Order: sequence, then C-alpha cells, then structure tokens
Amino acid sequence: MDKESIMKRLLFSALLAGSMLLPLGGAQAAEPQEYVMCSGDQLQLTVYNHPDLSSPATSTANPYVVRPDGRLSMPLIGDIDVTGKTVAQVTQEIEARLSEYIVDPMVTINITKLGTTRVYVLGEVKRQGMYELEKSHNLLDALAKAEGFTEYSAKKRVYVIRRGEQEPFTKVNINALFTKGDTSKNVVLHEGDCVYLTSNSKIIFQKDVLPFLNAWYMGSEIRQNNK
Repeated sequence: MDKESIMKRLLFSALLAGSMLLPLGGAQAAEPQEYVMCSGDQLQLTVYNHPDLSSPATSTANPYVVRPDGRLSMPLIGDIDVTGKTVAQVTQEIEARLSEYIVDPMVTINITKLGTTRVYVLGEVKRQGMYELEKSHNLLDALAKAEGFTEYSAKKRVYVIRRGEQEPFTKVNINALFTKGDTSKNVVLHEGDCVYLTSNSKIIFQKDVLPFLNAWYMGSEIRQNNK
C-alpha cells in the first residue's frame, strides 16, 4: 500500500472517531461542532430567581424533556422548537421570549440525559441498518456506525433522504469534508433520515431504498411485539 493510501485511511479513521480534521493542501483545521439538540434530551433548566419556572431540584419528574416532535413546553411562553438548534441558541430564544414577562431573565440549560436520533444507513457501506446516534447526529457519525463505506461507493454524491422528503434528494460530496475540511458537508441528521451510498451516483427511491426501509420497519415491529 502506497504512502498516499495509508494517509487517507488514517485520516478517515480519525474523522470517524470524532477527531479534528487534519489540514490537507492548505485547508484549515475544522472546528468541533456544537451539540445539536434532539428529541429525548432531558434538560436541567434554570431561570435565576424563578424556581417556579426552573427544573425541580429534587423531584425525579423533570418537566423539561424534548418531545418526539422536537419541542418542549415551558410556562408563560409555551412551546419551543429545538430542532436543529444548539443549547446556546435555545437558551437565547428562551431568554428573549421570557423578557416579555420578566426583567432581564437569566437562563441556563444543562442536558442531563442525551436523546437519540434513529437513522438508516444503506447502500455501499459495510453494515447496512438502522442506527441510534447519541451526542452528535451527523453524517460522519452515521457512517461510523455503519463501519464506513465500501471501495465501490461514490463518495462525491452521498444521498441524504430526509424523513417525508420528496425527490430530488440532498446530495453531499463527502470527499470535500475529507480533503478540504469543509464541515458544511457533515450535515446534521434528524429522526428517520436515511443516508444512502451508491456505486454509480444514481438512486431510484422505490427500488433502492424503500424495500430496505419497509423490511427494517417490519422487523422492528416484530421485535417490539415479541418483548
């Protein structure tokens, strides 16, 4: 194996392990991405000097849990959609909305238990299947769960199929992440999304993806019913 091939393998392994991207060809090292909140996250939410709005200190019943629809409810301001947002962004939104009722509200949020995002990884990967992503929910995490792509995969056109999305599907050039450090290609995945790698850069949803999704869905239902 030549030196260039060895370096590429090492780089890919480091990326899948969550390391910072090493600069290649003058590209700048990538900054680690912030955690994006998802359904199932349990929050310790504190509004200073307002215990009635804060998570109870001793009770095991925490009212601040992100629901499957990506929202959480809070007195005074109602529902907050946290989908695709970081903890800092949600904190700022809550403070802004509370400011209509409270003078200079100060809010802190700590995630006490991480939720999981279930995604499908299909096609030219070493292990096809449905995977639960924790802590971070992006394309590299999904590929790592599937143990990486095969030698036949078309890495310049990886399809990300959003749950309920109609064609045309999102196409991602994963090579740009590996060689240029373009972290915009490490897209955030949401509940029910599907990552599909082809060998020829073409995809027919009804033929290539839908049968797999149906099979895993039916298998999951059977396993749930047998518990």
